[in-house]
Amino acid sequence: MDIFKDSSNIVITCNKRLAPYLEQELKDLGYTPTGVFPTRVELMGTMLDCIRLNLNLRCGSQVHFSLRRFRAKSGDELYRALEDFAWEEVIPKDGYFSVTCTVDTPSINNTMFVNVKVKDAIVDRIRQKTGMRPDSGPSQEKACIYLYWKDNEAEIFIDTSGETLAKHGYRKIPGKAPMLEALAAATIYATKWDRVSAFVNPMCGSGTLAVEAALIATNRKPGLYRRNYSFMHFVGFEIGAYHREFQKLKDQVKEVEGLKIYASDISEDAVNVTRTNAEIAEVSRYIHLQECDFEKALVPEDQAGVVYFNPEYGERLGEVGALEVTYKRIGDFMKQRCKGYTGYIFTGNLDLAKKIGLRASKRIEFYNAKIDCRLLEYELYSGTRDKDKLAKETL
Repeated sequence: MDIFKDSSNIVITCNKRLAPYLEQELKDLGYTPTGVFPTRVELMGTMLDCIRLNLNLRCGSQVHFSLRRFRAKSGDELYRALEDFAWEEVIPKDGYFSVTCTVDTPSINNTMFVNVKVKDAIVDRIRQKTGMRPDSGPSQEKACIYLYWKDNEAEIFIDTSGETLAKHGYRKIPGKAPMLEALAAATIYATKWDRVSAFVNPMCGSGTLAVEAALIATNRKPGLYRRNYSFMHFVGFEIGAYHREFQKLKDQVKEVEGLKIYASDISEDAVNVTRTNAEIAEVSRYIHLQECDFEKALVPEDQAGVVYFNPEYGERLGEVGALEVTYKRIGDFMKQRCKGYTGYIFTGNLDLAKKIGLRASKRIEFYNAKIDCRLLEYELYSGTRDKDKLAKETL
């Protein structure tokens, strides 16, 4: 089997509720998904496609390339099915690999047992065919194998990513309770931001939203900030294929004259962390930073941009009582300072959201880890738009 030429099913996983945004990313790259599910999108392709996907996707987690589907009722049947596969054509005999699995079958109650069975089958096959055996362990820095086993149906994959793609590589200092980069990107995709007008992000924390906005606007893809993937450690990988895809990432970067992203936070540490992350991502020129309470944040007038808050919501940080006051202040700020903008608040506490004092035009569903969240959208009409609306209603 030549995995870099042969086509197979590719499964791109994602966090729950990100699949629609991942699907759109794939379509933008020219792919036609064969299936869209709550936590994954599927398509057909080769490992060369997997290289491209790993470098380009913002909303995905892992890119899995299917090697074989089979039936197994027990650990012994699993072992025999895997030992029968030509692993010597896939994993270097003197290499290293790790195994992860998702198991939901009546005969198994210990995933570690399954990991060992998979590892033993691979090692025994390669040793039998080559006289050598690769090393194995928990590190995902080299070749990664993934098993999905539900009831009596199993499928073995190459996990071509290794470390999750949901982390985009530039955030060396995360800050307190940071939003995952993939989630941040998806929520920005969900807004009405045109990627040219002002993007205002008060209470910016570690700057994930501000940096992701700049990356999206300038078409900088996550692959620019990462140099190691699992696909690099399999038989048949040619570094030239990776270099060609990486060069495409560099060539498609565009500089957007006049783009301004305004990020502010009352914490000096938060502002410094944002600055560092923006510099690593090479987008600091687009991000105007302020150390101030959000009520004093700079909001350019006479524009129709986006203002985006991601406040605490009483699950990880802060107390609900104090946050009620904060949410009311956010609502007042948007009403008084952000006329003509579209406002967004990402929160996992809809009771607190009621304190904003504005009626949301949209409530877009997301998860932040296991917390059920909403991205609330608010049309913050300017005086002129209010008058126009009233005139139309009168007519």
